[in-house]
Amino acid sequence: MNKVIKEVFSTVIYLGVVFLLTFLFITFVMQRTEVSGNSMNPTLIDRDSLLIEKVTYRFGDAKRFDIVVFPYRYGNDEYFIKRVIGLPGETVRIDTEGNIYINEVKLNENYGAEVILDPGIAVNGVTLGENEYFVMGDNRNHSMDSRDPSVGNINKKDILGHAFVRVYPFSSFGGIK
Repeated sequence: MNKVIKEVFSTVIYLGVVFLLTFLFITFVMQRTEVSGNSMNPTLIDRDSLLIEKVTYRFGDAKRFDIVVFPYRYGNDEYFIKRVIGLPGETVRIDTEGNIYINEVKLNENYGAEVILDPGIAVNGVTLGENEYFVMGDNRNHSMDSRDPSVGNINKKDILGHAFVRVYPFSSFGGIK
């Protein structure tokens, strides 16, 4: 009987350690997330399954064009996946012709799926504070992003991580640019 109790106790301890390590890994290192919607087309498609890593931004800053994941401040467990356009301290402006300017220098990028029709709050320029980022979806005319006052600038502390690998569908498996 004593041997059975030791075996049960050993199994419970083993399972506890496995659950603890899994919890720590998901909380601090990496997790899976799913794309919901078309705001990142053509880069990411609705229902793509991604891995996000959480370590880089604990020790460093997001870079321009990184794809980041953050919670929607008014949503229930709703996460947004967007591309970093503006960095802390910069001023982002979008003119009526759909051009993006960073500190009044035209941004050369080709991630946008189309010409921006609505510059939103960036029409007059948005100056980012310390640790704030301006983010946009690649499907610029079908994306709720920093141009919308309900999303606005994203604080570094709110960024969960950096999307770096698409794991599903398997036909599209690989790194995300």
